[in-house]
Amino acid sequence: MASRLRRFGVTAAGVAIGAALSTYALKSSDISPHHVQMEEMQRIRRKRTLPSRSEQVQSLQSGEEFDVLIIGGGATGAGCALDSVTRGLKTALVEADDFASGTSSKSTKLIHGGVRYLQKAILGLDIEQYRMVKEALHERASMLRSAPHLTRPLPIMLPVYTWWQIPYFWVGIKAYDFVAGDRNVKSSYYLSREDALELFPMLRGDKLRGAIVYYDGQQDDARMCLAISLTAARHGASITNHVEVLELLKKKNEAGKEVCCGAKVRDNITKKEWSIKAKCVINATGPFTDSIRKMDNPTVKSICCPSSGVHIVLPGFYSPPQMGLLDPDTSDGRVIFFLPWLNGTIAGTTDAPCDVTTNPSPSEDEIQFILSEIKSYLNKDVDVRRGDVLSAWSGIRPLVSDPNKGDTQSLARNHIVHVSDSNLVTIAGGKWTTYRAMAEHTMDAAIKACNLQPERGCVTDGLWIEGAQGWTPTMYIRLVQDLGLEVEVAKHLAISYGDRAFAVAKMAALTGKRWPIIGKKLHPEFPYIDAEVRYGIREYACTCIDMVARRLRLSFLNVQAASEALPHIADIMADELKWSKEEKEKQIKACEHFLHTQMGQQVNRQLKEKIPVNLSKEEVDLYKKRFDTIDKDKKGYVSIPDIKRAMRTYGDAEVSGEELHDILREIDTNMNGQVELEEYLQMMSAIKSGFISHSRFAVVAEQEEIRKEQERLRKQITVDRSGGGL
Repeated sequence: MASRLRRFGVTAAGVAIGAALSTYALKSSDISPHHVQMEEMQRIRRKRTLPSRSEQVQSLQSGEEFDVLIIGGGATGAGCALDSVTRGLKTALVEADDFASGTSSKSTKLIHGGVRYLQKAILGLDIEQYRMVKEALHERASMLRSAPHLTRPLPIMLPVYTWWQIPYFWVGIKAYDFVAGDRNVKSSYYLSREDALELFPMLRGDKLRGAIVYYDGQQDDARMCLAISLTAARHGASITNHVEVLELLKKKNEAGKEVCCGAKVRDNITKKEWSIKAKCVINATGPFTDSIRKMDNPTVKSICCPSSGVHIVLPGFYSPPQMGLLDPDTSDGRVIFFLPWLNGTIAGTTDAPCDVTTNPSPSEDEIQFILSEIKSYLNKDVDVRRGDVLSAWSGIRPLVSDPNKGDTQSLARNHIVHVSDSNLVTIAGGKWTTYRAMAEHTMDAAIKACNLQPERGCVTDGLWIEGAQGWTPTMYIRLVQDLGLEVEVAKHLAISYGDRAFAVAKMAALTGKRWPIIGKKLHPEFPYIDAEVRYGIREYACTCIDMVARRLRLSFLNVQAASEALPHIADIMADELKWSKEEKEKQIKACEHFLHTQMGQQVNRQLKEKIPVNLSKEEVDLYKKRFDTIDKDKKGYVSIPDIKRAMRTYGDAEVSGEELHDILREIDTNMNGQVELEEYLQMMSAIKSGFISHSRFAVVAEQEEIRKEQERLRKQITVDRSGGGL
């Protein structure tokens, strides 16, 4: 107890020192102050119709020299493009895959200052960590202001199970508020045990002493990155996805020094190659930082230390829709976030060394670790089941050592900007929240190193992002009243596209129903509609993966639903992009592989195959009887016609061929187009064990057995026993 009180005393003293530091910093050294006047923003806002991808490619092929060529279309690269073009520089950006296809779409979705870093800064009197937190808190406020449709304040609960931790955590969180100053989202507060359980009823209540609630921001990360990229394009930047850098171009400058002057690139859609000339080349490739640095200098030492972070998505009933949870004390010392997001619940993240790859995959061990931690703080009414994992993904966090320092053994806790001997400007490290500040620092270094001549300084602090200008929290009502959209769909369009939601809705097909009038859903369980696929192509989507993962967030929310919606999405894209039958089949196959390997479908299937059959003799006999009921012709297996016949008999005559194949795929583990008894028993065992939440095939089998039993009983009842027949 004495040691705990001493710890609290040290913390309180540290907070006092931190408060003094923050007061000084707020007054004298604010990072990137928001002093840009609205008149200046309006003056530099060169809004234009969004060019098509083919027009953007033509611009890159024009042979003109750009001031800046940015490699990488993640958050940092997109931020650099927006910063550069709004300074008045002729800007180009190329991305080998899709915007936000890497780490930028696989984050925890938080916009945060780093409450854990503040604790370390105060206890260790670490001014560098303090400055990092202060910068992130400033940028948190900037993001919430710049893109209000894609961001929101999110209260996060810190449950407390030991009495002495209440003042300890309260002091630390209040310091977090204090450092944020006038940019604080909302003030933190203490909750009694009863109030905490009222706001978060899923929480384990035994031994709970209370809770501290603090605020951070939340975003739709992939759409935010895309919106930043589109904003840069509207201001005049030439940006293109699926264009890969093959080599860096160099020439000798006036002083005889060999410097980067552009890049040779390839369009991975058309396979055409060409060169782009630029006065300055910026490397903003995240985990792939070293591959570009070694194009510049093959002998350079690697600085990237990749770390894998796995997240899982669970059904929305795992958390309240407006309250997150932070577990600061997991079994191995890592922190787990548990957050509501797009009507689901995100849980994560893990942190483990990994290899750099374009196809990171979640592992079963990491998924099980997250689930086991969740069980420890949810009450007994919430049965945490492996089968409730709707999607899982792994993002690679690009931790870096600083090449600007002689000692490269320790990892930089903040971002680093490095200019090579040939003037290649590399921006690495950092986090999503500070993308704008990272871009500002990068452009400052690039302008100095390459002697660029911008028209003005940085103006991105507070600059509206695509969709923000005309957005209001109640804008969705106009979509419902004026256009006849379903309320859920209208809300989704408003928060995803902001004031561009009307342009999306006007592309929606008529439903043929009395209500809603327009907006055919791509999947019955989600608010995504047909028009978003057509509009997504105008937002530079080129593949089915681009669409299901980043224009829509379906693969991140429910991998099975994404698989079910894929054929319809591919049909619309094929119509818009004039794909041949062969190209459409190729796109579907590639997307199925993506869902299988990167979105958790593979680990789900592998787990299902490994589950031992743990059914009792009575259960086995029951399921054999149900199986035989569907297998009417006694073939020894169940096929599509059997399922169709069974579903028709209990009233579901409208089932489509796609739905029938989806039902079959749920259980057909050996992928031979039919269901054997062993597969059915394994499925039922998985449901019993909680590894799988449900199966439509199991429901069909049960309904068919009930129907057969009712039919048998009717035949046994004679006219005399029924009361005369009248």
